[in-house]
Amino acid sequence: MSTVTTRHYHDIRRALVAREEVALIDVREEDPFAQEHPLFAANIPLSKLELEIYARVPRLDTALTVYDDGEGLADVAAQRLLDLGYRDVAVLEGGLAGWRAAGGELFRDVNVPSKAFGELVESVRHTPSLAAEQVQALLDDEADMVVLDARRFDEYQTMSIPGGISVPGAELVLRVAELAPDPATRVIVNCAGRTRSIIGTQSLVNAGIPNPVAALRNGTIGWTLAGQQLAHGQERRFAKVSEGTRANAARQARAVADRAGVLRLERNGLVDWQAEATRTTYLFDVRTPEEYNAGHLPGSRSVPGGQLVQETDHVASVRGARIVLVDDDGVRANMSASWLAQMGWQVAVLDGLSAEHFNATGEWQPPLPELPAASEIGVEQLASWLQQDGTVLLDFTSSANYVKRHVPGAHWVIRAQLAEALERLPQARRYVLTCGSSLLARFATRDLQALTRTPVYLLKGGTASWIAAGQPLESGETQLAVPRSDRYRRPYEGTDNPREAMQGYLDWEFGLVEQLARDGTHGFKVL
Repeated sequence: MSTVTTRHYHDIRRALVAREEVALIDVREEDPFAQEHPLFAANIPLSKLELEIYARVPRLDTALTVYDDGEGLADVAAQRLLDLGYRDVAVLEGGLAGWRAAGGELFRDVNVPSKAFGELVESVRHTPSLAAEQVQALLDDEADMVVLDARRFDEYQTMSIPGGISVPGAELVLRVAELAPDPATRVIVNCAGRTRSIIGTQSLVNAGIPNPVAALRNGTIGWTLAGQQLAHGQERRFAKVSEGTRANAARQARAVADRAGVLRLERNGLVDWQAEATRTTYLFDVRTPEEYNAGHLPGSRSVPGGQLVQETDHVASVRGARIVLVDDDGVRANMSASWLAQMGWQVAVLDGLSAEHFNATGEWQPPLPELPAASEIGVEQLASWLQQDGTVLLDFTSSANYVKRHVPGAHWVIRAQLAEALERLPQARRYVLTCGSSLLARFATRDLQALTRTPVYLLKGGTASWIAAGQPLESGETQLAVPRSDRYRRPYEGTDNPREAMQGYLDWEFGLVEQLARDGTHGFKVL
């Protein structure tokens, strides 16, 4: 039977430098994780461990190390991982404090490997950029230019440069020729901060497009700090490209991938990789989610290429694993792979596919362990119980979703903090648990039942079923049983961040190259 051991900082550092597979998992909530963590730590909160771990660490023999900062979460997580079938589970010796005491570098914020890599790219390649004031002057002069927003469409809609077009990062090389067909048209690439602007701009430079191209320096943060107005709710998107445009972009992208050392695989090679019991192989479809849902290669996961490069740790949480990328155009997989290769991943593009291979449909579904049994009730029963005293309703959705809308009277709770929350909740004759879909709440029913003799029930279909039934809702931070530590407030998100926080974030990014040098484990190489 497998048992939990301990691993020291030096063991993990040695494995990282040797390019061995390493899964270093921070099991705290996202906000404390973002305050400080090792460079290649992946955040999988104990609260969501069963929902995410099989997809993010798919091989049960992976050397998996968990840690916290003294909260007692790591020991619980380690035992849970053993119960889930993982066979090489360790707790980091001394936790975060042990890492620090051993001389390990600690990083702030989220998606740090990708952001640090972006800063390294700019420092090595001197990626061209323009200040917000310069771009505003070009707009005022009605210059021949296009502004391409490299973020997700929902981020673009929240706030964007006036007149900007949504072109998420992996789409840029494929679509730029039709968005700026005149080689004299200036192309400006922006994101909210710096990374996706730098990577998007350098993608176009690496691909050799004829247009003058520059990043909007410091993105929408720089725009705001310059006192300029952002647009909200814009809906400009790219259109389908011609076959000639696609073919030319494919040649450009393949040339960049070859220079970066991207490997090539046919389907039989993929099968061989996936059959190797001692290696982890991720298979990602880097097209848009809409294309993926309409038809994809069975077994692949939808991860649009721009987000994959920006948030690699969110999906490929085993550093040193192999990554295989799929598209149907020869552009997006090659460009995304070129960046992953420079970030130290062993990455291949899957060649030799035709339309009939994209024969699975629908959204990607994460692999899950067996779901625990629960006593379920329907919407009508809950509505009736809420009219009586003694029913305590607990909502385990994300705090952002809870604030947006929830069942009236529901208490928001973090699953891993149930014991603390119980001390703050009213006396109950019964508990009813919910979340958006009821999936996370189902796992929480087992946890809660172990803490109390009070009956515990699950709302069938979760809050979505309550909404579908037309029942009333409320919004706001009405009843928080624990602090909102489940999500780190990013200084580059939204439109109401303090100027000091935005400037502080930029100052932090500028210092990442020096931190990389001190850490010494990254293995990045810039073309």
